[in-house]
Amino acid sequence: MTLMSRGESERMSKDRKSGDIRLGESLDISEAGPLAAELIKLRGSDIRIDASQVRKAGGQCLQVLLSGFVTSAQDGTHFEIVDPSSGFTESIEALGLDI
Repeated sequence: MTLMSRGESERMSKDRKSGDIRLGESLDISEAGPLAAELIKLRGSDIRIDASQVRKAGGQCLQVLLSGFVTSAQDGTHFEIVDPSSGFTESIEALGLDI
């Protein structure tokens, strides 16, 4: 499953810089600030989030990721969540969202 700001079939632009973020096992409130800082640092870049290791994700971190997605869409950059673990998917679904 992927979440992309400009369509599932679109590939990341080779003209722009890109950034990869690998999420840890537990995305609790203590991880929200550092995650937001990393996304801010990568603003203007195509962003690829690896969610394969996530066991649980709290609402604050999910809000940060959603904000990153919306910001990327507004900026015209690419935002993708790849290889979401079952824990990540369950956390998203618990909030009534779908990826």
